[in-house]
Amino acid sequence: MAGSREEAPDYGRGVVIMDDWPGYDLNLFTYPQHYYGDLDYVLIPHGIVVDRIERLAKDIMKDIGYCDIMVLCVLKGGYKFCADLVEHLKNISRNSDRFVSMKVDFIRLKSYRNDQSMGEMQIIGGDDLSTLAGKNVLIVEDVVGTGRTMKALLGSIEKYKPNRIKVASLLVKRTPRSDGFRPDSHMCDQ
Repeated sequence: MAGSREEAPDYGRGVVIMDDWPGYDLNLFTYPQHYYGDLDYVLIPHGIVVDRIERLAKDIMKDIGYCDIMVLCVLKGGYKFCADLVEHLKNISRNSDRFVSMKVDFIRLKSYRNDQSMGEMQIIGGDDLSTLAGKNVLIVEDVVGTGRTMKALLGSIEKYKPNRIKVASLLVKRTPRSDGFRPDSHMCDQ
């Protein structure tokens, strides 16, 4: 229709999976036999995940500026994503003219007990957070939902005066309860 235009979705820095996306037919992929009968479709093919993680690593290095990085992996869900992302960051560092030192630490966030919000967040594990002072911190999380837990974590970390804090997330869940928090880098909106 002349004169009208559909609004393009805001892709930001990630892939957007629309609510009505039917996924890819299972016959296009190989997958472990123990999943037979349990899957209906493939939402995000592995190759897209790998490619996006590589791109996130490039974006992170550009944002941080080839400086040393303290990576905080939020367990349990963030482990595999973090390992893959750190591997890509290391490859970029190896192929550049400046070595980037990376230290990885692991934390768990507890804000729920028996599916009920406790109102405050606990950080479990990890080194003494005071060691983050003056450092470039990259928080790696699997899924950002409402954003409340991540905002609370950022507030806790900011007390220690790091040089810079960036957040990388595999997925950002679209939810009406979102408080608007968006990670600096993420793979896709779901």
